Amino acid sequence: MVDLKNLIRSILREELQEAKVEKQKEDPSLKQQTKELVLKAQEEALKIKQEAEREVRKTMQESLDIERRLATREEQLEEKERQIGSEKAFVEKQKQSLEQLKKEYEEKREIILQKLEKVAQMTKDQAKQLLISGWEEKLKTEIAKKIKQKDEEIKQKVDEKAKEILIDAMRYGATDYVAEYTLSVINLPNEDFKGRIIGKDGRNIRAFELATGVDVDLEEEGVIRLSSFDAIKREVARQSLERLIKDGRIQPERIEEIVKKTKQEVDKIISRAGEELAHNVGVFNLPQEIVHLLGKFKYRYSYGQNMILHTLEETRIGVSLAHELKVDVNTVKLGCLLHDIGKVITEKEGSHVELGVELLKKYRFPQKIIDCVAAHHEDIPFTSVESVIVYISDAVSGGRPGARHEDFEQYLKRIKTIEDTAKSKKGVKETYALQAGRELRVIVKPEEVSDEEATILSEKIREELEKKFDIFPGQIKVTVIREYRAEATTKI
Repeated sequence: MVDLKNLIRSILREELQEAKVEKQKEDPSLKQQTKELVLKAQEEALKIKQEAEREVRKTMQESLDIERRLATREEQLEEKERQIGSEKAFVEKQKQSLEQLKKEYEEKREIILQKLEKVAQMTKDQAKQLLISGWEEKLKTEIAKKIKQKDEEIKQKVDEKAKEILIDAMRYGATDYVAEYTLSVINLPNEDFKGRIIGKDGRNIRAFELATGVDVDLEEEGVIRLSSFDAIKREVARQSLERLIKDGRIQPERIEEIVKKTKQEVDKIISRAGEELAHNVGVFNLPQEIVHLLGKFKYRYSYGQNMILHTLEETRIGVSLAHELKVDVNTVKLGCLLHDIGKVITEKEGSHVELGVELLKKYRFPQKIIDCVAAHHEDIPFTSVESVIVYISDAVSGGRPGARHEDFEQYLKRIKTIEDTAKSKKGVKETYALQAGRELRVIVKPEEVSDEEATILSEKIREELEKKFDIFPGQIKVTVIREYRAEATTKI
């Protein structure tokens, strides 16, 4: 404050001094202006002084307020410290009191236990065991009753839930089913066609049966019945005969030509059927060999149940169960789709389970899918929940009323055994079991089997069949056919 006043005075003195000097230099007319400047300077100095005094008072007031608040806060902290100290002392006192009570309780408890042991003539552990045994005996019946009741409730709920899941899965897997056996029937335009089909000395019908591997029955009027355990051969024969009847040219060469062409077309139908089956269950990009084998299900029957319908039905059931149980749906889907694929592998020996597993390993399918196929007849223990679902789905589809006929399956096995017996011999090209297995026709390679060897081969096959079939309905006629053809075609 003092410095500011001195500063103002110094400024004023300097201005006055300068004004005096200027006054001496200038004319008297400037006297009035100098006086005004002095007055203005005095007013400015007064304003600066007043403003400075206000700032000083404001700063001093704020300092006083801060000092008062600090003093109040210190008093509050001192009060809190006094309260905490008082509470701490109280807690410590209570703690000491509790320790004392605990000590007295333990001493009295020990005295009482000693008195009880003396009166009861047993230790504390013996008394404890006696008490527990008494309560266990008392509650044993009640506990057993509760356990049994809860066990029954759980079983009932589990059975009900399992039934709901299976019923719902079967509802999604329901398919139309039509039984088909070993006969195909063709209606004739008139009876004259029977003579043309038989041909001179029966050469046409022999050529047809030889080319197709089916048995032709002409006994019923107006129709021809084609009989074979192999549905693919029967389908080829049916389509071939219909084309021959429509074409009208029925002769051995034409028969062979039509049958060959029909086999190629049926092969395409099989591939399309395999693709359709895989796409219907939501499986894509399978190897072509596997797709073709799946297509053979169209003409294959298991205990009289069409395998395409069975596979489609089983896969839908399995997928529905997999969704309900929240497991790997893709594994179940592929396991159900491929579980019976070994049944249409006829080039190798072995059970359909073994052949199916071998095929899937060849194409490097995941092990979980291979295990589903391997375990679907319980040949190996179940390795996953998915393998159990495949097994259950197969059992549900195959076990429903009307789905299968066991006698037909036994018939297929018998026919296959007859054909395989001859196929295992050296030089055999093709084998056909006709008339429900009562006739076996064996076609041999003429360059490997001579006429004399063909006679010996028929006897060997007969002896082996007699060993394999102790009991057989009727006799089996073995016919070995050795035919050598030489062909030449002109350029013109």
